[in-house]
Amino acid sequence: MGFPMAGHLSKLKNIDLYVHNRTLSVLNKWLKKYSATKIGSLETNQIKFDGLIICLKDDLVIESVLLKDKLIKSIKNNGFIIDHSTTSLDLIKKITTNKLFKSQKNLYFDAPVTGGQLGAINGRLSIMVGGSKSKFPKIKPLINSYSNTVTYIGPNGHGQLTKMVNQLCIAGLLQGLSEGIALGSKSNLEMDKVFKAISDGAAQSWQMDNRFHSMIDKKFNFGFAVDLMIKDLKISLKHANSMNLNLNISKLILKKYKSLSKLGYGDFDTSSLIKLLQK
Repeated sequence: MGFPMAGHLSKLKNIDLYVHNRTLSVLNKWLKKYSATKIGSLETNQIKFDGLIICLKDDLVIESVLLKDKLIKSIKNNGFIIDHSTTSLDLIKKITTNKLFKSQKNLYFDAPVTGGQLGAINGRLSIMVGGSKSKFPKIKPLINSYSNTVTYIGPNGHGQLTKMVNQLCIAGLLQGLSEGIALGSKSNLEMDKVFKAISDGAAQSWQMDNRFHSMIDKKFNFGFAVDLMIKDLKISLKHANSMNLNLNISKLILKKYKSLSKLGYGDFDTSSLIKLLQK
């Protein structure tokens, strides 16, 4: 996701953009593709930045990069961090209460994204933001470069809470879509006609529009992976449990994703739920 997002950022004329990836080959590939722009590679703590924009795998990686490796030292006083990762609320607290972070009077925005790999490539992501409302206009022009919808939700944590809602909704939709397609296919329906009949009705969704045919064709290389959804659903269910909210359907779907991962499909996209119903 970060690769094309940074590509859109590089087209802005009023910023100096420095990029970093823990995998050197990925960094070099990015620099080669966007070499016409004013870009440099990041050397931790050698340059002071107005802000950092990160998009990383999980809490442990973010904590390691920002706090243990002290990347936050590279931020100027009164600077900012925009975190497009999907994380726990605990991580937000660790960052925002960090002594160095506080001493620098930095701002933190939890700003998870949705829209998939294609949304990142096309600059049409939807982003939900938690953080300072008064300072939100400062960072919005940057986020606008790779999104078509940016919504300020509330204080720190509200971006991630909204992403939890998003992931729970997606998981439920994909399970329903999987079961519907399985029923139609087993009944020997012409599924193109089925799609035409129902895709403009009450069953319509982004998942149907973008995954219906690829699920039938057993193609599951469209971005957001099963193992990442497992991580996200665990975060959502942990928060639900803290409020004594029993989300039975989401728990069941988490088990199904875990089964897919154990079968070796952890890198397949989340629409691969249907594999448990296909032969």
